[in-house]
Amino acid sequence: MTNSWRAGIQRGGIELRHLTRNGKELSGHVTNVVVALLVAAYISSDVPGTDTPMSHLVVAGFAAYLLFQVGLVTLPQILVTEREEGALLRLRATPGGIPAYLVAKCLLIVAVSVAMLVLLLASAALLADGPVPQGPAGWLTLAWVTTLGLLAVVPLGAAIGAVLPNPREALALIMLPVMGLLITSGAVFPLTVLPVPVQQVASVFPLKWMAQGLRSALLPDAARAAEPAGSWELPMVALVLTAWAVLGFLLAVPLLRRAARRESGSRLSERNRKAALQS
Repeated sequence: MTNSWRAGIQRGGIELRHLTRNGKELSGHVTNVVVALLVAAYISSDVPGTDTPMSHLVVAGFAAYLLFQVGLVTLPQILVTEREEGALLRLRATPGGIPAYLVAKCLLIVAVSVAMLVLLLASAALLADGPVPQGPAGWLTLAWVTTLGLLAVVPLGAAIGAVLPNPREALALIMLPVMGLLITSGAVFPLTVLPVPVQQVASVFPLKWMAQGLRSALLPDAARAAEPAGSWELPMVALVLTAWAVLGFLLAVPLLRRAARRESGSRLSERNRKAALQS
């Protein structure tokens, strides 16, 4: 296990360096931040029942969504693409290959997520008087909600990536439910404006709790009036995100190992032949 962690950390560092040299991939992540800033700048009203600017709620919600998206959209796409290119087949012959691979991907996604979060919050604060953590307690809450949120979505994203069919269908299969959760999880407007059944469904998934936890870190206490329970419910935030983290870890490694076992030279050759015919 120690060797797997060491190999995973080394591989993660290499992949992160490659990412920083890939302008196309970096621009995609930065575009998400720009969209969030434009949406926040367009809104001028206050959160209903409070004097908190709605733009601050939007920034906090998009901060959660960026973490969620990188874990549940970007990571599965990476895994499916690399599986199609034969990465999992090569891992079958490497001792501890799957755990090391998962560690590397987790490190890569965590680094990207934290960088995008910092970029969004710093840009919003400098350009649009955006929200900042409310004192030392706010910074602490920001740290643990971000950590637990990533632990909740990154392993889950790896598990999803292990079962998706191919890169061409992966984005279509993932984006529709992710956009649905963005709309129904209170990330871009107060959850209380939605019907109660929609609120109950959204509360099952991690994005709702990630957004709520980040709002508690970034918005003043008066903004709690816009929450369905009238409070931040931080113990419930921690409980739900921890439950999703445990579920993700229980699913990710077995599913990746299963995907690796199903890989073979003949499957890889057939996929390459089909790709050549389509190109």
